[in-house]
Formats: sequence, structure tokens, C-alpha cells
Amino acid sequence: MAETEPDPLLLIGRLPPGQATGEQDAPEPLRLELSADERTRLRGHRRSRCGQDLLLQLPRGAALEPGEWLADAAGRLRVRVEAAAEPLLLVSGRDPLALLRAAYHLGNRHVALQVGEDGLRLLEDPVLEALLQQLPGLRLERRLEPFLPEAGAYGGSHSQGHDHGHDGHPHAHARALSQQQP
Repeated sequence: MAETEPDPLLLIGRLPPGQATGEQDAPEPLRLELSADERTRLRGHRRSRCGQDLLLQLPRGAALEPGEWLADAAGRLRVRVEAAAEPLLLVSGRDPLALLRAAYHLGNRHVALQVGEDGLRLLEDPVLEALLQQLPGLRLERRLEPFLPEAGAYGGSHSQGHDHGHDGHPHAHARALSQQQP
């Protein structure tokens, strides 16, 4: 007779900052590595770094943040959220105007960006890489590291709520906002 997998551990809440640590005798916490996109999905099956099956049933809200702690109904099981390494492009250059142009072109395409002192980071994409290579004054470098994109003007994570593909709605957001204006 084949062994059945144990039921997944059910995670239903977020612990307030500072409440997740304290017990020195507590076992090693489970670690949940998630991509930037996965951190926006608050429900569904996941696997901890050690392979433990987890079921997220978190209330709708903001994307999960690296360093945040999740808990079961009793608040005893604690799981630490971590940012998984992802294939990124680091866009840098000595000319601030070149970086501003890159940010403009990427923003115009609703690309999720991580803005840092050393440049702009975005998920690897061959089409965007080709676009950036055409802009003078930029250096592109491939990296494998956690991706922490800006939340954006409307809060939350960039991909939370809907897809920003441009196949059928070029700048529908701007039109919708302008139609709401008195």
C-alpha cells in the first residue's frame, strides 16, 4: 500500500512585526521562498524550502513582503517569507539622463521595476533587453537575485489584480481615469 502525503500545513494569517520571534527553544522556522509574482498570490499550495507542503489561505490584501511571518490558526506554526532569486537585468549607466530614458520606456510598458542606487532591475525579457540595448549610454548585466519591485502609484504589487499585457488595451488605465474626471 502506497503512503499518502500528509495534509498540507494551513497558513491563514500574518503575524504583526515583532511578534514572530522570541522563543529561544522554538524549532527552526519553515522558510517559504517566493518570486515577486508568487508573493502577490495569497492563496494556494506552496512548498517550503525543506519540501513541506503548505496551503496559503490568507485574507486578500497587500503582497507578501520578504521577512514577513505567516502563521496557522493557533499562531504557533510560523513560516518566514523570503524572496527567491530570479533572473534579472540590471540596467546601469554613468549618464543619469540615459537611466531616466530607460525608466521612461519601461514605465510606458508597465514593466515592474526595482529602483536602486546602482540602477534599475527588471525581470529578464529578451524583447525589453533588445529595446534597452538600442538606447545609448546604458550597460546591461544579467543577475540571479531576489526581485523587489516598486509597489507602484496605486499601491500593492505591480501584478496584483490584473494583467498589464498590451494586446488589447493600450493605455486603458489612462482612458479610464480621464473618463472619471469631472
